[in-house]
Amino acid sequence: MTTVEKPQPRVIIFTTPSCPFCNAAKKYLRERGIKFKEVDVSRDAAAARDMVRRSGQQGVPVLDIGGKIVVGFDRPKIDKYLGLK
Repeated sequence: MTTVEKPQPRVIIFTTPSCPFCNAAKKYLRERGIKFKEVDVSRDAAAARDMVRRSGQQGVPVLDIGGKIVVGFDRPKIDKYLGLK
């Protein structure tokens, strides 16, 4: 019997180029084969406002995983929302 993998939730990560936690979060996602869309809030004021609207936070990284918000590089929460063990 074959197992059917659930489709990966849509992942958006709001970042800035100078943020070490953003780079760590992106590396973490890449190592797990998670596709994501990166949004640089330092270059896009509308995206920055969108990030604050979604998360209530101005700090980065902010991850939107299928509509669930993770503020900061919180591995357990990221894994939970991605359905990773």
